[in-house]
Amino acid sequence: MDFGVVLSPCYGKVERISIKNESRIYEWEPLFAIKTEAGHVEMIQTSVSGEVESLEVQEGDEVIPGMVLAYIKEDLFVTGSD
Repeated sequence: MDFGVVLSPCYGKVERISIKNESRIYEWEPLFAIKTEAGHVEMIQTSVSGEVESLEVQEGDEVIPGMVLAYIKEDLFVTGSD
């Protein structure tokens, strides 16, 4: 079974988490909103679909680039379009 990792691209604070443990996610669905140090909100998405294995942050947590936000148990079938 493959696991996808959702990483923070920036320094900031987790403003909103749009997913829950064990919920199903789809490619390019907004997962997290991070308010950057510059004050704008960065929407975090991923290129995988599957089930949320674990959330590693909570709303209000400070994050840094490369920090793990969530682990995703990837689906074995492809669901995107070209």
